[in-house]
Amino acid sequence: MYWKKKEPATSPEEKQAAVSSDVIGQSFLAESMSALLKVAASRLDHHFGKVNAFVQPAFDITDDDSPLARYVIDNHLSIEEYITLMLALSPHVHPDLFTPLIRQYMPRGGDFPEFGGVKGTNYRGIIPTGETALFLLAGMNMDMRLQYSLWLRGEVPGSGKINGAAKARSKIFQSGVLTLEEMREGEPEMSGRLQLSQARLTEFLTGRKWRPSFGSGFPATLLETKMEWNDIVISHQTERELKMIRYWLKYHGHLESDANLGRRTKPGYRALFYGPPGTGKTLTASLLGKQFGLDVYRIDLSLVVSKYIGETEKNLQQIFDRAEDWILFFDEADALFGKRTNVQSAHDRFANQEVSYLLQKIEEHPGLVILATNFRNNMDQAFIRRFQTVVPFNAPNEQESLALWNNTMPADIPWSGDISLQDFARKYELTGASILNIVQSASIRALSEDRPIETQDLLEGIQHEYYKNGKSV
Repeated sequence: MYWKKKEPATSPEEKQAAVSSDVIGQSFLAESMSALLKVAASRLDHHFGKVNAFVQPAFDITDDDSPLARYVIDNHLSIEEYITLMLALSPHVHPDLFTPLIRQYMPRGGDFPEFGGVKGTNYRGIIPTGETALFLLAGMNMDMRLQYSLWLRGEVPGSGKINGAAKARSKIFQSGVLTLEEMREGEPEMSGRLQLSQARLTEFLTGRKWRPSFGSGFPATLLETKMEWNDIVISHQTERELKMIRYWLKYHGHLESDANLGRRTKPGYRALFYGPPGTGKTLTASLLGKQFGLDVYRIDLSLVVSKYIGETEKNLQQIFDRAEDWILFFDEADALFGKRTNVQSAHDRFANQEVSYLLQKIEEHPGLVILATNFRNNMDQAFIRRFQTVVPFNAPNEQESLALWNNTMPADIPWSGDISLQDFARKYELTGASILNIVQSASIRALSEDRPIETQDLLEGIQHEYYKNGKSV
């Protein structure tokens, strides 16, 4: 397989040829579908006795720099991975790619179970299955089919006669880009559909990131922020711990590919954020995602935790099944990961099993997982030992509080010259979130009366924040 780089047209003749080429759809995707048909035709020629041996067809594919091309080429997919990926993608781009080809070999119709494939509820074409992949890769050679069936599960094949490139784990299955549909007990595993992750499907077909919608089927919300790192005020200790997370996000690919470390380190990175509400835990998670171009999803524990045995595991599995390179942020994590219950009943035993299951899934997640709690002492010490980094978010001291006031006061709304932010920072213990609430309410009051912000506006806001938090000024 050879990838050709698509060069821009220069002469009028080349530009016209390029236009004609675009009209007939000679993109990486279109050429890949043609290549897939060539593989299927070669396999059918051998299966129906038109040739004595299967010959893998040679083809050149134009690199058009699309997301699909970039994924295939940058990940150095083997020919087997490339064929299987295109097979899974085919129902989403062609209503029935294989039926006309099969009719050339079976003009009278009839069943063709060797090819595999199933019908959908609405889709009437062939949806490829594991059997379809086995047929294209191995034909009816039993030894090769057994080896490729391991490969399709993301496992390491044995010493069967398969191509050298396929003797390692399949990256596309191991990473979750492709999965085999789970079958009911008694059904052959390879009769499950080849399923392309929704995230990759959206990326390959539209060039956009897929972002699932919040709901009972997906109890997580996307965190985004317009703020930058210089808008947040944190202590030196907090900054020191956050550096390690940034370093991991930047260099973890090097660690995982290292011959020694790659075998010994667990996938992913786990961090615990602890501190009072309003001290920047959620904002910091959002900023990490923003800095590294990663989506951050906050897990809604009220929808995850269920009173019914086994439902909590099911709810969380929905998130981990869809998560790829996301940052997962569990707020108020002590609701799930607090000190374990002494087993006094069957319900307690199942509750502890759910927590153990959850920890296992978190440790298997290849990305960054952040657990946040207001009180570190509420967390079981055995859980804390599983984190690579524990990050404190303390209430700001006087100097940090002054920086927060200065960062938060409006730039375009005038405020009285007798306002002393230094006095506010010295006299009142307030978190960054509380200061934002105070300045926002004072600004609204000043705008409504068409005047500058006054000291009294800020004092009333401070009083309201103290009252809300059960404190007196």
